[in-house]
Amino acid sequence: MDKYVPYEKLSKKKKRELNAKRRVTWGTLSPVTRKPPDPRAYNRQKARKDSRQDCSSVPSVFFVIINRGISAAGSDTPNRTPSEAA
Repeated sequence: MDKYVPYEKLSKKKKRELNAKRRVTWGTLSPVTRKPPDPRAYNRQKARKDSRQDCSSVPSVFFVIINRGISAAGSDTPNRTPSEAA
């Protein structure tokens, strides 16, 4: 039987061996402390996602029709490119 030696007096190599035996893995459990997100706090990703969904609900054809109507109403002549005007 081995003689008892206090931990402080063990060699560095023996301390490492002893520590390695004592250690165990956490397995699938993560030791990081987690908490649920605060529902009242501003969430940048959520706001970004919501703004993208708002634009996708309106068809893009609607914007094209409005833009053509506004530009045509602002002038007496129809919209022409410079090559057509000459």
